[in-house]
Amino acid sequence: MSVRAKKQLGQHFLADANILTVIERLAELGPDDVVLEIGPGLGVLTRRLADGARHVHAVEIDRSLEPHLANLLARDNVDLHWGDALTLDLGALHPAPTKLVANLPYNVATPIVAESLAGLPTVERWTVMVQREVAHRFFAKPSTKAYGAVSVLVQLATERTGFHPVARTVFRPPPNVDSALVAFHRVPLPERFPHVKKVVEASFAHRRKTLPNSIALVGVATREQAAAALAAIGRRPESRAEALEPSEFVALANAL
Repeated sequence: MSVRAKKQLGQHFLADANILTVIERLAELGPDDVVLEIGPGLGVLTRRLADGARHVHAVEIDRSLEPHLANLLARDNVDLHWGDALTLDLGALHPAPTKLVANLPYNVATPIVAESLAGLPTVERWTVMVQREVAHRFFAKPSTKAYGAVSVLVQLATERTGFHPVARTVFRPPPNVDSALVAFHRVPLPERFPHVKKVVEASFAHRRKTLPNSIALVGVATREQAAAALAAIGRRPESRAEALEPSEFVALANAL
């Protein structure tokens, strides 16, 4: 049964068994793990995860794939959830996921990872296939073009444990961009992380502007308040968000 990948959903199906072994290795999959997979596609990775984990939650938005996933419904340790991963209440899944392992649809990869940091507190490890530039962005350094809000949030919440470049040929259809597997595990979240997240996102919302101006434009604080908070952490008022280390954003949020 053939299936056509939907470009609007960012679908690129895995078609290489060797990459499944790499995913398993980076995920450090164990028999007690509960895995959340977003975008199972044709179920190639789902079946491998179900063989090695206690339970798998697979979230798929495309109901046309149901015939290809039907045999998974017969497995006691797989739950298929139909819907948009960005709007479903993934925090209510039972049993609660301990790992997020997925070939993420490219058009939603960044928000899914960003929202899962606090939204899925039981997840301790991520192993995700994403565009290679997104994988680099997650752990980019300050004062680089790739450094942004998601870099700060991911680095405040996790530490990278693995990185594996992936050839375009492992997908059907092959994407027009390079991909990578990136793995990272949770570290303790800063206190008041939702507030920190709001300040980080406001700081980068207008990245060509100074940080106080960007924060003021979003409405998180006035320009004067933001400038005073910057001074309190030893930064000049004309600083831009890309200059600050992730830990400085925690201090900035506290100062605000």
